[in-house]
Formats: sequence, C-alpha cells, structure tokens
Amino acid sequence: MTFLRSIADRFTPTPSSTATKARPDGFLTAKGIDALFPRTNPVLDGEDCLHDCDSCTAHLPRGFKIDEEDALYGHINGWSRHLIVATGKTDWVRDVCDEKGSVMEAVGKHDDAVTGGKLMLSASNMMLPDHNSGPYGADRPTRVLLMPAFQFVDGVTPNLVPGLIKSVINSAPTNTSPLPSTTSSSAQKQQNGNAHPPKPSRIHPSDLPAGMNLHNCPHKAVILMCSQATRDARCGQSAPLLRREFERHLRPLGLYRDAMDERPGGVGIYFISHVGGHKYSANIMVYRRAERKRDVEGQMANGAEDETEAAQCIWLARVRPEDCENIVRYTVLQGKVVKPDRQLRGGFDREKGVVSW
Repeated sequence: MTFLRSIADRFTPTPSSTATKARPDGFLTAKGIDALFPRTNPVLDGEDCLHDCDSCTAHLPRGFKIDEEDALYGHINGWSRHLIVATGKTDWVRDVCDEKGSVMEAVGKHDDAVTGGKLMLSASNMMLPDHNSGPYGADRPTRVLLMPAFQFVDGVTPNLVPGLIKSVINSAPTNTSPLPSTTSSSAQKQQNGNAHPPKPSRIHPSDLPAGMNLHNCPHKAVILMCSQATRDARCGQSAPLLRREFERHLRPLGLYRDAMDERPGGVGIYFISHVGGHKYSANIMVYRRAERKRDVEGQMANGAEDETEAAQCIWLARVRPEDCENIVRYTVLQGKVVKPDRQLRGGFDREKGVVSW
C-alpha cells in the first residue's frame, strides 16, 4: 500500500496543472492539463492503470516512428460542432472538400453560412445508404453524424447542404452550450447574475428540408480514428490495427457495434479524415454521452435508448495498440485519461464547463 501511495503521489494534481481561465461564454479554459479530465490514479483505479495490455495481438510496423518530444496539450484549435460524413471509404483526397460531388465539397462551398463557431468537417467510413452506388453525386443521399448533438441526419445530398446548415447545424448544440439536463458549475456562476441565461440549443425535425430525417445515434460513445493515408501513411497503417484491438476489448463487455448494428448502447468505431497532428499518430477522438442521473423507475420509463448529448470529447494522440485496453476501461467507460502527459491533446467537458482552448 505504501508503494501504491508513493506512486499515487506522482498522479496528484498540482495548482499549476489545475489552473483555469474564465471565458466570455461562462465556460473555463483548462490551462493546466489536470483541469480538463481526471487522470487515472492507482489508489483509486487499481494497479491495472499503470500497465499496458500484455496480450496485445496487433503491433505497429517496424520502423513506425512519430514525434515523441513535443508537448501535446493545449495546442489544438477550438471547434464548436463536428460534422462526420458517411462515404464508405477509408481514404480520401488530401483535402476532403476537394472530393468532387461530395457533401464535404458542398459544406466547404457554403462554410460562410455556418454560425455559432467553427464547424469541424470529417469524411468517414460510415456505410452509405445505397451500397451498390458510388459515394458521390449532386442528388445522391448519404448520412451524417453531428456532434455534440449525437444525432444522425439521413438523406443529405450536396444540393441539400444549404438547408442542412440552416435548419440543423446552426440550431444544434455546440461544445460550449449548456447540456439540456445539467448546467456546468462554471456556467451557473455566470448565469446566476444573468437575467437571460443561455438556453440549450435544439434541432427541430419539423424544420428539416424535404427528404432529410433526423434520428438519435444509438451509441453510448463513439471512437473516431484518423485513417487518411494520403495525408500520412502512418495514419493509414495505425487505424486498422487500433480498431482491431478496440474491438477485441469491447466484445467481451458486450459493447462492440459493427457498421450495421444499431442496438442501443455500445461503442461505435469510425475512421475519419485528417484532423491535424499526423506526426503524433495515432490520433483518436472519444465522444462520450452525458451520464443521465436516473433512479430505476426513471430508467424504465425512459427506455433503454439514451438520447443525451455528448458531454465530453477526449482527443488523444500517440496511441498504440497496447494502449487500447485501458482506453476502453478508463477513457471510454469513465472519462479518465491514462497517459495525459504523453497523449492528451485537448477536448471539452460540458458537464464541468471546461474546454482546452
């Protein structure tokens, strides 16, 4: 026990590592790395958090080298919403906005119509509605996933993108908007003296353009991994290996969901296009739903499907196959970071009212 406590002292946050700075929107910027997400602690989480997986079946190629020197935390640009577009592909042209006839190209052309902050745009390997046709075309429909709303929009075509932006994206919640059921403590401090506190954003299905439909993403969490080999071969090499390891650890927990499995709960895993920082490959983003605080009767009344929004996005880099077990155990399931000093790039926590930018 003394040994564990001596180790735990190394994991104890310091005043500088928990420093924050107020933002005009009522959230806080986490200047210190421990102000954003809790790090695992062997006293609380057990000794397993100190060890990489020793039964790993996947290994990065020999000669796979990345930058191990740079400090990662706090250097990503902030974003407000994330649009993830189904293409059925795992690699794309260098800039996905140059994919001719795609929804990504249309979003790029109409980017000036987006309000409420930066829209992060990613192409993904999510399956297309029509598996027998190509991925693109002015009137060819596809599916998009919008975060932090945790909502799918089906029937999106390049020609309908202006309507998507106006009726869905611009009215959707952002990474710094209050959660519907809870308000962050920092945001509450501002709102107590504000006669007009901000109201949670809502997407209204009745406002959707004809042909589109909105429905809840069934997953409890979503793991996004950059797989774009045209930007960096290391991303194309590492993503399939990490996916295999994540699947291996999620299956025994009953949490793995393949592309066609839309049972409530579980974890979706998708490849996405370049997010920046490929020299720190592998990059992954974990979106986690807010934990709904309900008694047994409330859970039964509300059914099995959770419709809460994303409370957190935890952005990690330098992820290796042997990290996947503890990322599932602690990050995906508990919102903790196992190796923040080496791997944490940033993210947000809407329940705490904190962002990294």
